[in-house]
Amino acid sequence: MGELAKLPNISKVNEEKLLAAGIDTPERLRQLGSRRAIELVRACSDPGACVNMLYALEGAIRGVRWHDLPKEVKDELKAFHRTLR
Repeated sequence: MGELAKLPNISKVNEEKLLAAGIDTPERLRQLGSRRAIELVRACSDPGACVNMLYALEGAIRGVRWHDLPKEVKDELKAFHRTLR
C-alpha cells in the first residue's frame, strides 16, 4: 500500500489511477485539489471517472469518508463533474 491508499476513500485501484495521472503523494493531491485531480485522472488513466471518485478525492483531502462531506460540497462537486462531459 502506498501513501495515497492510506488516505480515506483511496483504494488501491484509485491509487493506481492517481499515480498514472502523476499524482504520487497526499501532498500533491492536496496541492492540486479534487477538481484538478479528477481532470488529470480522466485525461491520463480513466476517462470515465465518475462523480463518486471526485467525492472520494475531496474526502481524502479533507481526511473524511466521502459520505460525510456536507451536502453543499457534494452539490458543488456534482455540478463541476457535469461540466467535464
